[in-house]
Amino acid sequence: MLSIKRLSIKDKEIITDVFTSVFTKEPWNDDWSDTNQLDMYINDLVGQCYSLTFGLFDDDQPIGISMGYIKHWYRGTEYIINEFCVKTERQGAGAGSFFIAEIEKAIKEMGLKQIFLLTDSNVPAYNFYKKNGFVECTTNVAFAKWLAD
Repeated sequence: MLSIKRLSIKDKEIITDVFTSVFTKEPWNDDWSDTNQLDMYINDLVGQCYSLTFGLFDDDQPIGISMGYIKHWYRGTEYIINEFCVKTERQGAGAGSFFIAEIEKAIKEMGLKQIFLLTDSNVPAYNFYKKNGFVECTTNVAFAKWLAD
């Protein structure tokens, strides 16, 4: 049976396992072979006082992770999702939609007003979020600048 629960830095091993099992494969292919960098990244997302992390479980087996933080904004308090994933073999069967819906219920009970996240427009996650009621913010753009060595 699917269920969610709040996770913390104490659950770092579970979080890291699910995260790397998804994002080191297609379509992401992220190279997390630098375990020190991975450890610091997970700490950044999960180990802060404002971090908010959820796990999706099928019975006792972790199958999904949502890592983000609480942001106090003038329009209300938001949940900013930095990373959201469901294990690849469980995608396309409703687990992700269940996970998002349960997160919405949980944060609403906490008084939060909105979920905000970023994703690439050329990956399956884009349509997943649209299907689950997320609206594209067409006036927002993301900028990045790599610094020369």
